[in-house]
Amino acid sequence: MSSPGGRIIAVASDSDGITADIRAIKERVVEMNARLAKLEGTPAPAPAKAAKSSAAPSADGSGNNIAASAADVPLEHPFGLNGRVVIAKLLASGNAHVGKELVVGGWVQNGRAAAGGTIAFINVVDGSSHDPIQIVVEKDLIEPAKIKTIGTSVLIRGTVVTKENKPEEIELKATEIIHLGPCDASKYPMAGKHIPIEQLRRKHFRSRNRTIQAMFRIRNALAAATHQFFQQNGFMYLHSPLITSSDCEGAGEMFQVTTLLKEAPERAKKTPESAESIAASAKEIADKQAKIAELEEEKKKSNKKKIKKEQEAIVALEHELEQKKKTTRVVGGLPHTEAGEIDYSEDFFLKPAYLTVSGQLDAEVYACSMSSVYTFGPTFRAEESDTTRHLAEFWMIEPEIAFCDLEGDMACAEQYVQFCLKHVLATCRPEMEFFTEKFDPETLARAERVSSTPFVRLTYTEAIDKLLADVAAGVITFEEEVSWGIDLSSEHERYLAEKVYNGPVILYNYPKDIKAFYMKLNDDNKTVAAMDVLVPGIGELVGGSQREDRLDVLTARMKENDLDVDGYAWYLHLREFGGVPHSGFGLGFERLVLFATGLKNIRDVIPFPRAWKELH
Repeated sequence: MSSPGGRIIAVASDSDGITADIRAIKERVVEMNARLAKLEGTPAPAPAKAAKSSAAPSADGSGNNIAASAADVPLEHPFGLNGRVVIAKLLASGNAHVGKELVVGGWVQNGRAAAGGTIAFINVVDGSSHDPIQIVVEKDLIEPAKIKTIGTSVLIRGTVVTKENKPEEIELKATEIIHLGPCDASKYPMAGKHIPIEQLRRKHFRSRNRTIQAMFRIRNALAAATHQFFQQNGFMYLHSPLITSSDCEGAGEMFQVTTLLKEAPERAKKTPESAESIAASAKEIADKQAKIAELEEEKKKSNKKKIKKEQEAIVALEHELEQKKKTTRVVGGLPHTEAGEIDYSEDFFLKPAYLTVSGQLDAEVYACSMSSVYTFGPTFRAEESDTTRHLAEFWMIEPEIAFCDLEGDMACAEQYVQFCLKHVLATCRPEMEFFTEKFDPETLARAERVSSTPFVRLTYTEAIDKLLADVAAGVITFEEEVSWGIDLSSEHERYLAEKVYNGPVILYNYPKDIKAFYMKLNDDNKTVAAMDVLVPGIGELVGGSQREDRLDVLTARMKENDLDVDGYAWYLHLREFGGVPHSGFGLGFERLVLFATGLKNIRDVIPFPRAWKELH
């Protein structure tokens, strides 16, 4: 179970007849507590001496519970073949399992033959840990050349022993090869060579790369922390739709969803109806209308059935005439209206549809009924940009909180970011040390600083004043000129976070003209209650606001932004019927992973990158 401070408390004591397994787990618990103590600047608690059960994790006021007791988790994979153990758990247990026979499965990271080719030493990973387990395989089990090739998959039974030259470390001495999945090094695209990370984006085997695996474990930890933070703080997880008719951001850079293209080739082959055919149909309708007029003039009861029959015929003829006219309005296989625009009445949804750029508006719907919700899912943007900061498909975390103002919104964003970073520092330390060594020497220190430092708060106007003062003093020169009213660029944001404050910063109260229509207008009529969280190395990490809850003000803002007010009637109804002050923010998940890894290109922190001109 966890202590009120969010650290781990052991669930057994020596008086309970503790085994070597439990003792090793307790050592791991003490190690994780020490890491958390260093982050929080407080002493780590001693392990509990007597705990009757493994209670559910508890959280303190800020929700800083990090992990459950390792004693609650068995060494074996719960669904593993032949009782396969998880390598991460085996390595974390130290020497606790020396002398035991276990089964390990994974892929050969590297291998070598020794003792004149009579022994193979192979390092095997299963994705669960940054470090491999070394397995010693003798020739009487299998020829070393057949098992030491990188990429080979193995399921091996063996005895846990200590290494001769490093008795504090363990390895597995193989006794049985249960499974062997050969990998031909001459054809394997990941074999025996250093592959630049840029090239990995185009390889389906990128998940076999050590860097990508380390990134993926950090990404997984941040995702788990996201759900844990919001769930234990009373939020409900909302699956917002991926298909929408609304442009939340108002930028118009959206992927369109349509079935019109599927039918376009066949539609283009059809010959348009002739003017004579259309005129004949129109005349037939006119003749029947004249016939109805004659029948009505006779004023006979017996004519009622005749009139009804003629009216039904006219409806069918009018439909037929409209279909004939539509054939003349097909351009490139796509149907068009009389005004020359694409006719979406022929499309799947009977109107334009798009892939969503944000789940925020949907989250507002449920927040105004369920109080606190959050979305965590893919979003899309058809921005033709080839920079290191752009993806066509990316994931967003978007909480929405009813009865919450900008102050509460900023507090939530700060606590959420810090919770995630504390979690990943505690659970993925080897991975973060790897990225610090290989990619960015500031990765670990930066994450520790942001996870434990109170976020500085200053208004947009104060930030502009500071930037202008430093420019005037010759301290800094920016490529983009600084003036009140600009949308701060990455160079401005990073200067504030990295040079001025050397830590996390929240800017708030932005000019209304550079922010979205739904943000609450301040009393000065010039700024809105918006906020951005800036962090070193990234710049903007979070963007949020208090939402405009006044119906008349919101309607006016929509008109100012040339939005279709009728099309957003449902959104206005949230204010008209039981409206409530509410706030929320959005965090681009890949930016959080970038920050935690120190990688520089956003395409390297998502499993399958989709970007402009790239779909591999």
